[in-house]
Amino acid sequence: MSKKNKPDTRGFVYSTDPNFRFEEDNSAQETLSPAQQKLKVRLETKHRAGKAVTLVDGFSGTNDDLEELGKKLKNFCGTGGSAKDGEIIVQGDQREKVMQWLVKNGYKHAKKI
Repeated sequence: MSKKNKPDTRGFVYSTDPNFRFEEDNSAQETLSPAQQKLKVRLETKHRAGKAVTLVDGFSGTNDDLEELGKKLKNFCGTGGSAKDGEIIVQGDQREKVMQWLVKNGYKHAKKI
């Protein structure tokens, strides 16, 4: 049995309108150049059992580019982490190292909070 109105990423599940169709979002978000990115680097311990992580927020671009940037930052810091939901998580208090790498690689608008 196939569903007429399949759920999408925006949370729509069902519609009573027989002519309702989900509009596909085909606009691929382009990744801005490093000089145009406005990244924020901050330390967070909430919901992590007291463990500190460094968060990098504000990245605008594709998920593949976000994953690639996260991989480079984690490799430079020598720690683990993840990149999802538009933010990069690096384990530990790595704010200085992350800022150093970002400035060295042309992210001029990065700031530490």
